[in-house]
Amino acid sequence: QVQVVESGGGLVQPGGSLRLSCAASGNIFSVNAMRWHRQAPGKERELVAGITSDGITNYADSLKGRFTISRGNAKNTVYLQMNSLKPEDTAVYYCNVLQWSGTYWGQGTPVTVSS
Repeated sequence: QVQVVESGGGLVQPGGSLRLSCAASGNIFSVNAMRWHRQAPGKERELVAGITSDGITNYADSLKGRFTISRGNAKNTVYLQMNSLKPEDTAVYYCNVLQWSGTYWGQGTPVTVSS
């Protein structure tokens, strides 16, 4: 089994920042990539950012410059630094892990951007 746990969500004012964390554990052997997705109320889940095992990153075009994905010092940990947050960034943020045995999702961490 693979466990994926997200943390760091919460309530933040517009213009503020949050850093989300994602940690994968269990039967992790060779991770190909880790990604952040989000799902806003009434909308489909969308890709936010991803990072490969080689450190190559990709972002949703609309989020470039405000969001940054990075790997932590601990193995199989990634972060999502979110700056200049807007109300439209309100969503549940999910992390997933891609490895040879499949794709594994966490339960998500909610982010609310509101004054």
